[in-house]
Amino acid sequence: MDAQNQTQGTEFILLGFSSLLSHQVHLFLLFLAAYLATLTGNFMIITLVLLDSSLHTPMYFFLSQLSCLDICLSSVVVPKILVNFLCQRHTISYNQCLAQAFFLIGFAGCEPALLAVMAYDRYAAICQPLHYAHLMGSKVCIQLSVAIWLWGFLDSAIYTALASRLEFCGNHQIPHIFCDVPPLLKIACSDTSVNELATHITGTFVGLVPLLFIILSYFYILASILRIRSKIGRRKAFSTCASHIAVVTLFVGNAFVNYNQPSAGYSLEMDALISTMFCIVTPTLNPLIYSLRNKEVKGALRKVLGGIA
Repeated sequence: MDAQNQTQGTEFILLGFSSLLSHQVHLFLLFLAAYLATLTGNFMIITLVLLDSSLHTPMYFFLSQLSCLDICLSSVVVPKILVNFLCQRHTISYNQCLAQAFFLIGFAGCEPALLAVMAYDRYAAICQPLHYAHLMGSKVCIQLSVAIWLWGFLDSAIYTALASRLEFCGNHQIPHIFCDVPPLLKIACSDTSVNELATHITGTFVGLVPLLFIILSYFYILASILRIRSKIGRRKAFSTCASHIAVVTLFVGNAFVNYNQPSAGYSLEMDALISTMFCIVTPTLNPLIYSLRNKEVKGALRKVLGGIA
């Protein structure tokens, strides 16, 4: 009991940028600019989907969900990083650390499920066009949306509940730029075998299952596209999937590297760079990918800006 009380009073030190103390102001400005770009781009997508009736379709409903997740994912991490840049010691309390890990894992866990649902939407539109209205009706979309959030935060609750049982003795330095469960396991002085087992099991369900579903969906989508005789028809069908494929590739690539770093040759600087890509750069790029490659989004933006002017 005393050890648990001592752990709850712990203050952790985040070491992610400890070797770049002379560049704190530059890093602060860089992260602030990236965060503002994330907020601006993703709020733009959400606003366009709300205001333009032509975007009131399942595809854009889930795209606005993706933008919401990106805003939440960045907001869990970046504000604390910005505050620490302005302080001499990069610290975070035990309770703040667990809260940050809970929401970070929750939002990150929702995203693979959401990308899988978006792949299913494209499958229904291309492979089952006559049944699309039934397969992706408004009631179905709401049910899928609720399932996505439950999927991510059930995983997060398991992770965080197990992490809350860990004890931290002398080493309170987290080799990371924010609180996440894997870095906490490295510095815990209690047994972490159950945590590591849960990490592998839940990681398989939350990450691998949606990825396999996305791959299977695109197998059927590709087969359907190849059966289209018209080159224009094939190009149009594929163009509706191109942005989603780019976002999936970006997210899966960054998530895989972020959570599968080799123990040998470990570098704080490299870890900070990879984590920055996963939690800051990817949410910034997602709205750009969809807006730059999507005629409907660009058309909606022109209408909204024209209405303001």
